[in-house]
Order: sequence, then C-alpha cells, then structure tokens
Amino acid sequence: MWLELQIFGFKALWSPYFLLYVIGLALLYFIITGPYRHKFGGKDRPSGKQQIYFYLGLLLLYIVKGSPIDLLTHITLTAHMIQMAVYLLVFPIFIIKGIPEWIWRKVIYTPVIKPIINLLTKPIISLLLFNTLFSIYHIPVVFNFSKSSPIAHTSISIILLVAAFIVFLPLIPPIKELDKQRPLLKIAYILVGSVLITPACAIIIFAEVPLYAAYTQNGPWLQALSLCVPNNVLQGLSSSLSGPEMFTSMGTLTDQQLGGIIMKVMQEITYGVIYITIFFKWFDKKEVRKIDPLPKEMNHL
Repeated sequence: MWLELQIFGFKALWSPYFLLYVIGLALLYFIITGPYRHKFGGKDRPSGKQQIYFYLGLLLLYIVKGSPIDLLTHITLTAHMIQMAVYLLVFPIFIIKGIPEWIWRKVIYTPVIKPIINLLTKPIISLLLFNTLFSIYHIPVVFNFSKSSPIAHTSISIILLVAAFIVFLPLIPPIKELDKQRPLLKIAYILVGSVLITPACAIIIFAEVPLYAAYTQNGPWLQALSLCVPNNVLQGLSSSLSGPEMFTSMGTLTDQQLGGIIMKVMQEITYGVIYITIFFKWFDKKEVRKIDPLPKEMNHL
C-alpha cells in the first residue's frame, strides 16, 4: 500500500504545515513553562514526567493527524477508527497530565470558563456530552458531511476533541478542585462511559451493508481525499482513481467491521488502564489507613 500512496505526493503524506503547527505548540509549551514562565505567573517548571507526557502527546497528534495515517483515514475506516481512538482517547490524557497545575488554574479560573467547566464536568453531563457527540458523528449523513469540506471536518474534529477533554477531566483532574468523585464513583463513571459508547460501535460492527459514502462512492470519496490531497494533485489523478479498493485488498464491509472493533477495543484498553490506576491508588490508601499507628511510648525511643 505504501508504494501506491506515493502518487499523492509529499504534502499529502506528511502534512508539512500541520507539522509546523505541532512544532509551534511544542515551542510555545517550552517558552511558557520554561525560561519565560515567571512572565505568565508560573513558579516551577513542569516535571520531567509532565514534559514527556506533553511532548509524546504532540507526537501522537502529528502521527494520527499529519503522517500518512491521516491520508489512510480517507481510504479505510479502520485507519479512521485508529485515528479517532488515539485522537479522542489517548491524546487528551497525555496533554492533561503534561500541562502544569498553575496553567490549568489560570485557564479554569477565568471568569467565563469557570462556570462552564463546573457545569460540563458534572459526571452525567460530561458522559452524555462526549458519547452523544461521538454517536451523532458516526451517523452516516453526519459522517459524510464532515468529509465534505475542510471547515466542516475541522470544526467537528475540534468539537469532539473538546468533549473528549471534558470527559477525562473528572477522571484525571489536573487541579484538586476538580477531583470531586470518590474512587468508586470514578470506577462507575468508567463503566457507564464504556456502555454508552457501545451502541455506536455495535451499529458499525453489525451493519450488513457499508454505511459511509465516503468509502463506497467515488464522488464523496474524492471529496474526502481533497481534505488532505492538494487540489492540483487530485485533479491530475482523478481520472485514474476508481476508489479505496485501489489501495487495499480488504472489502468495504470487512473494513467497516474491523474499524468498529478496533474503536471498541482501544476504548476498553484506555478505560481499563485508568480503571486499574484508580483502583490501585484507592487500594493503597485503604491499606495505609489500616496500619496501626505506633504507640506513644515508641515515638520516644
């Protein structure tokens, strides 16, 4: 497949402008949290762990949104689901854990943003917001519309990403004030989130016919390709492009089913890791409480 993709050219494969954007975000993070942090009200540099999280998050963002994987998302639904799983389930976690607490406080305690965050991070609202938007996005008419123009595609991607950040804030609170749920409630939150995302994945997996015109009809497919392939290149190739089947031996329905399975499995893995982390932190705290304090006489020895 790699050799076939070469016909789309370097710009379509590696998105150099998006790479510059990601590098710009990395430099901005370095400047704000590093040598000029005092000008922004910061005291301490982010820890080495936080920096690793943030820069790895940006690397993941470029891999799924700027590398050849992004081009593949317009050819196979499997690639699209891998992209969405990383973009919506992994990338937000890395960025939340990578940004220092003092930046989060400045952002969250902005007069306009604070009441919005307080409302949207209520468990029921955050879960329904993300999973409803995710499900609506994968309704065929909405999905095909998102592939119809750069404005629609970018707008919908940003809205979904914001909802993804909101759904993870109660689980991975960057400041103490957002850590409102007890461990058992967080575990229940994860389980409910896992259930709510299942119907959208199930419809994709068990559908008996291909659902998305962007992968089955030449016109919508070429329109989707135009989101990452320069128009002059696409126009030159349009007469020789017959459809996604040129680049993959996998049938459209098989590709669709595999995409739905991958999305569900990656969601379960991500939530599973968070679940285990919460459980062991909770278990450790309970064990600490069980340890009897030293008798007063022993403290004087």
